[in-house]
Amino acid sequence: MTAVTRGVAGAVAYETCRTYADLVDRVRTGGLGPDPATQRIAVAFTTRQAVRHDGRGTGYRNEVLSLRLAEAVGSCAVEPGSLPDSALDDCVGADVARLLEHPLLPVRVAALDAYLMHATPHSPESGARPVPLPTGSSLEKSRVRAKAVAELIDLPPGATVLVIGVVNSLLEALRARGLQYVPCDLKGGVTEWGEPVVTDALAEADRCDALLVSGMTLGNGTFEPLRRHAQQHDKQLVMFAQTGSAVLPRFLGHGVSAVCAEPYPFFWLDGGAGVVHRYRGPYGNSCQGGHI
Repeated sequence: MTAVTRGVAGAVAYETCRTYADLVDRVRTGGLGPDPATQRIAVAFTTRQAVRHDGRGTGYRNEVLSLRLAEAVGSCAVEPGSLPDSALDDCVGADVARLLEHPLLPVRVAALDAYLMHATPHSPESGARPVPLPTGSSLEKSRVRAKAVAELIDLPPGATVLVIGVVNSLLEALRARGLQYVPCDLKGGVTEWGEPVVTDALAEADRCDALLVSGMTLGNGTFEPLRRHAQQHDKQLVMFAQTGSAVLPRFLGHGVSAVCAEPYPFFWLDGGAGVVHRYRGPYGNSCQGGHI
């Protein structure tokens, strides 16, 4: 089942889908763009980084699989070291339809993201609103992005946000707004301020007023239960997405209330200017069309 969302001046932007499986089915049948069997991946690559921002006491590592389809790049983050080298060989020269059946979920997500970036790039006509990222250090750019993400949460001070995928700059931005939060990440650990990081998101969701969720949940298979929770309980679900930046806006009004989409190249790759794209869904979680 799909619904039509509308972009600037009421022009039809693209169809949204009720579930991840529905979206994949629509792509497979060519319902959202060209036949995926005719779309071949020219380049497959991984980006690996380790970071510790100046002045921060902790650091982290990232690894991202990216696939190039014509002018578009689709991406999916993976746990560092978990992606076999053979995955790149599987992707190069393969058509999107074949990759949507790949045994590795991150490959399937990156292929879907590349296809949707190619079919419907981020633009005002699609409902996206660009937010420029300035030149600067990795920490400076991280904080600007975090502010852009946090502004998508429409809650008063004192409300509690479940943050899935701990990014210290995001927690900092929530603190600045007087919002409380429950940090959650599969790796556990502690935040920059020594707060314990929980590992079971759904166990904590009931006591939180909204969910702020990384696109990485697409790549590890945890997105759909979170989307269903938000929809069933009419909670805001805001996604910050390097993984699946073109995928997640397709669920606006079906559990997802807003998306901060950041396609490749990501802010942490260089010190130059960049951009993220913000989408807002219709009020509530039942989409019958409307402005995004």
